[in-house]
Amino acid sequence: MIRQISADYIYPVSSKPIKNGLLTYDDQSGEIISLEVPNTETSKTVEHYSGILIPGFINAHCHLELSHLKGQIPTGTGLLPFLKAVVTLREFPQEVIQQAIEAQDQAMWEAGIMAVGDISNKIDTANCKRKSPIRYATFIEFFDFMQPHLTSKFVAQYLEVYQNFHPKIEDKLSAVPHAPYTVTPELFNEINKINSPKDIISIHNQETVHEDDLFLTGSGGFPSFFKDFGFDFSTFSPTGKPSIYYAMENMNPLNKTLFIHNTKTLASEIKAAENWSKNTIFWVSCPNANLFIENKLPDYSLFLEQNAKVCLGTDSLSSNWQLSILEEIKTLSKYCSYLDFDTLISWATLNGAEALGMSNTLGSFEPGKTPGILLLENLSEDKKIKAETTVSRIC
Repeated sequence: MIRQISADYIYPVSSKPIKNGLLTYDDQSGEIISLEVPNTETSKTVEHYSGILIPGFINAHCHLELSHLKGQIPTGTGLLPFLKAVVTLREFPQEVIQQAIEAQDQAMWEAGIMAVGDISNKIDTANCKRKSPIRYATFIEFFDFMQPHLTSKFVAQYLEVYQNFHPKIEDKLSAVPHAPYTVTPELFNEINKINSPKDIISIHNQETVHEDDLFLTGSGGFPSFFKDFGFDFSTFSPTGKPSIYYAMENMNPLNKTLFIHNTKTLASEIKAAENWSKNTIFWVSCPNANLFIENKLPDYSLFLEQNAKVCLGTDSLSSNWQLSILEEIKTLSKYCSYLDFDTLISWATLNGAEALGMSNTLGSFEPGKTPGILLLENLSEDKKIKAETTVSRIC
């Protein structure tokens, strides 16, 4: 059935907002047919909403398989204690893990999320993703704890996950490094062999000051962190440069690359990364997780100044209170008031769709796309997201 709906504003994202715009779409397939300013004849038969219509959200970074850890880890510990907690707490009965995965996949759909860039270390989420209406780009995450003698063991372990994941036809799958501080050059090389240049790469980046300290001088908390897990770190040689340079030296610049978190990333490093890759670089921010773990946010003005492409993610329920892109937007609206509505919506929709290689169907209202249709209500008079703002799914 063809439906025509209108709202106070329609935000196509790929073009300017339309006041009292008219959106025509196929209610069964969700395909956008047209977007226009209504005339007086058609407007009488159109279903009108009070609020703003936007495309469905894109969650560019998540760990769905950790959904069973909700409420298990205290806030404000800093990254290193947080990582220790995740490693020691993640083993739960399989039925508990599966129930949490299914519940949070459904919750993300209900919260207006159309696609997710999801980290997987195991195969736990595979069945849920095949049944889900959400599109997934699954990143099978590899790490060897900077232990060259263990690289082949870990390659075999994660390659088995990669080979047995079997995503939906429209979904994506790639092998990715966890973070600069957990991946040897040898493992980077093996990951590069698995992927083709068309694959999308994700890597956690500069989430804590300890990360750059490690690569600059060999100091900070990481040497003792690894020793606590029984790993010999005495052979590690600092590069004398921030960690992102080590990552770029070992990754393939032909791949689209998503740098995740970027809490400590500087303007010079943003520029270096943008110059490093011929493909577009995307900077994925998870504001609530940054506050949950270290009570810090990136300096978003640096990314704006560089005209860098930023997207939004939720991280996992081990480091967040919910998997909701609207809640991430609310946090940024509260603490970074210089980020206007248009910017935040583009980060939450089209930029994320481009990052996951799904902008041909998602991220904006354009004829032929099936981006989902969301209604934002209870905004301020000047279109500011506030604590009371809600989202509901129309399509």
